Amino acid sequence: MVRVYLSLGSNSERERHIGAALDALSERFGELLISSVYESEAVGFDGDNFYNLVVGIDTDLDVAPLSACLKGIEDDNGRDRSGPRFSGRTLDIDILTYGGLKQPVAGVQLPREEILHNAFVLQPLAEVAPDVCHPVLGESYAQLWQQYDRQQKLWPIDFDWQGQRISRAGSSNRK
Repeated sequence: MVRVYLSLGSNSERERHIGAALDALSERFGELLISSVYESEAVGFDGDNFYNLVVGIDTDLDVAPLSACLKGIEDDNGRDRSGPRFSGRTLDIDILTYGGLKQPVAGVQLPREEILHNAFVLQPLAEVAPDVCHPVLGESYAQLWQQYDRQQKLWPIDFDWQGQRISRAGSSNRK
């Protein structure tokens, strides 16, 4: 089994699609490690705000079948792949890290570059895996978050899944 961290995002029927993704991931992979859910402004295009979070899973799938599984979950949630790269979406699930791999595998860049560039990825990753080290840089995600210096608006929200509050609104620790 390998620990994998995934980034989930949606800006269309956000609660429904994030909840459905968590249901599908839980059904397929069992217990999930779930960050707070954050709302953020769209990056790279004008669009509705996103809900973003990071989920840790343990899997025995290799990268290619895992990627296919995640694309299937996106497709089940109405993901339209015909639009531009930076556009609204019902559901986006990206593999951030796959154990300690640090090279492209099956067309998936590992670790994913967005970890270092987007607060909506790094902050929830630092929340669920503060002591885990970036496979290339060797610094923990908590350290990388403390060093993060880009200005991106991001705030935690109240979010319920399977009848439980998994995320609470409050002040963000954004610098």
